[in-house]
Amino acid sequence: MVILPFTAEESIETATVPVLMERPVAGHVGAAVDLGTTTVVLRRYDLADGRLLGEASMVNPQASVAADVMGRIDAAMHGRAGALRAQITDAIKLLLHRAGGEADRFVVAGNTAMLYLLTGRDPAPLSCAPFEADFLFDREWDGAYFPPCMHAFVGADITCAVLASGMCEKGETALLCDVGTNGEIALWKNGVLHVTSMAAGPAFEGAGISCGCSGIAGAVDRAWAEQGSVRIHTIDNAPAVGLCGSGLIDVLAVLISLGQMDETGALKKDPAVLDPHVMLSQRDVRAVQLAKAAVAAGIATLLNDTDTECSEISRFYLAGGFGSRINLKSAASIGLFPRELTEKACVLGNAALAGAARLLLDRDSVGRIRKIAASSVHHELGGTEFFHRRYVEEMYFPKE
Repeated sequence: MVILPFTAEESIETATVPVLMERPVAGHVGAAVDLGTTTVVLRRYDLADGRLLGEASMVNPQASVAADVMGRIDAAMHGRAGALRAQITDAIKLLLHRAGGEADRFVVAGNTAMLYLLTGRDPAPLSCAPFEADFLFDREWDGAYFPPCMHAFVGADITCAVLASGMCEKGETALLCDVGTNGEIALWKNGVLHVTSMAAGPAFEGAGISCGCSGIAGAVDRAWAEQGSVRIHTIDNAPAVGLCGSGLIDVLAVLISLGQMDETGALKKDPAVLDPHVMLSQRDVRAVQLAKAAVAAGIATLLNDTDTECSEISRFYLAGGFGSRINLKSAASIGLFPRELTEKACVLGNAALAGAARLLLDRDSVGRIRKIAASSVHHELGGTEFFHRRYVEEMYFPKE
């Protein structure tokens, strides 16, 4: 593939987002790509019958340059744009190989900055106020379709996630949240899609945590209280090697329930030892507090801006890899989401990738995703008094 620069738990419902074969795009083999800040995932499909031919994922190699999009934008503006672009094109080629072969059609979902870096666009407009993108994609180039972004920091990945959820095709009020390095929220209400975003940081994906890791074998993915102590489970029941995002949330919830951490986040014993090889430090707790405060304040601000009560929301969609693994009760107990939404939660998994696949396998979905983008209204968080006040409040953990 050559891409050229453009010119001018129990209570949680888990949904398998269907990818239906309707009117596929022309070609033999298609690849849907979710170009995430932290992880890149690719699926190959037979465009004749819609069969999934293979799937592969890897850590975004641009993380070696910077963990967040602003760091990568800065690097691109200081002479590293070509190298950053090469890292992603090489990653996609490697994932194609791991997924079983080549493809002649692509749909690439990703946040706006990631698509800028992939296609060689100058990311300067994304680097400073007013943070307005000069290009929002919805463009096909050299066999690859780039779905529409909704804002400089609400990208095509969220547009695809909204498409996959089907939330805009229903009359109910619904909230979608994708918690990753960049947290994005979408609220569908009265025929309008309200969207916003916040920099949550990489803590929920295991980055920046002293014993943090991704969802690999040996990662602590669950924790619970037993006889006054923290008990842990690891992926594949392998020896513990670190904490992934879902385990991190559980551990914090358990420490609160046992009185080993107070509402300010202060640990009674620093570090909290979970295993001879895995521990949680006070600095780790502070990193999570910053991330969860951003997400919780973002949700509260969007609901406040739209005069929406939690009781009005019929469905709470959780998108992304992190959302598919967390214990929502633990997330609510640390204040990541409002408790009222737990019973309305529906876990979608990688909805951005599912939406990209739908665009491959149903050409009519292009019209639908364009309507989604056109119906969106962006809400800015950074300059609002409500968000900043709520952010400070959400730094604390809720009292039981």
